[in-house]
Amino acid sequence: MPTPNRLRSGIGTALMMAVAMLCAPIPKASGQAPAPAQQQRSAAPGGPGFPVQVGQFFRDCPECPEMVVIPAGRFHMGSPANEKGRYSNEGPQRDVALRMPLAVGRFEITFAEWDACVAARGCSHRPNDRGWGRGRQPVVDVSWEDAQQYVEWLRQRTGRRYRLLTEAEWEYAARAGTMTAFVTGNAITEAQANYGHAVNRPRPAGSYAPNRFGLHDMQGNVWEWVQDCLERTYANAPIDASEAVVTPGCAWRALRGGSWSNTAAFLRSAMRYGVAATTRRDDTGFRVARM
Repeated sequence: MPTPNRLRSGIGTALMMAVAMLCAPIPKASGQAPAPAQQQRSAAPGGPGFPVQVGQFFRDCPECPEMVVIPAGRFHMGSPANEKGRYSNEGPQRDVALRMPLAVGRFEITFAEWDACVAARGCSHRPNDRGWGRGRQPVVDVSWEDAQQYVEWLRQRTGRRYRLLTEAEWEYAARAGTMTAFVTGNAITEAQANYGHAVNRPRPAGSYAPNRFGLHDMQGNVWEWVQDCLERTYANAPIDASEAVVTPGCAWRALRGGSWSNTAAFLRSAMRYGVAATTRRDDTGFRVARM
């Protein structure tokens, strides 16, 4: 299992363009970054329970996180054997389907959103902001178990089915139609994401441009908890993106996206990491999904 390097070392139009590209023939391999991806999506209505169309934003309550409805589709999950920086737990690659549109947090959960849960007595832990401020800063110092309290509070507050993303949903959302190592192509820069101690701390939510699904900071800023247990490979993993891989009694949960304290390799769309579900760190937060 890899160990992160911690050496303190916009939307509707864009989405429609992405959908059109996704329906085009798959390009042959070349030295160029592939055109957005071998995925087929629909710009259909948001589906049951969503107040908006695919590609649009909504909130279920004033203090709730802003959500984006992403389209259903298929993608090739994991990384090819020749991807630079690849780890063996990123394979074997397989086709995975998101069968229905899904609402995903436009941003990582912020301190303001977390503190609303604490004020409502839905969350018991008050995270340490390390002096970086609260408000629009992404919440850190929260464990996977803490995140479960937050999504349960959202469910009780709204009557809607909030939860963490599965690993497959996360990668589908992060790629947003791409099949390159990074959503930005075969490389990423400090103008596109927060990593490598460029600012030595998380930056406020939305500090960088969104991907084609309208999601900010899927790469870098803070690691994001997902629902799944961390397995060694994708062998026998489900092909339905909505199914989390959960082994009874598993102690380690998966993290995705890399953080401000990691090198660029950890920001690759296929990169997988994980720690104990009780772990709280200054580079780890989460975002939510809603069905």
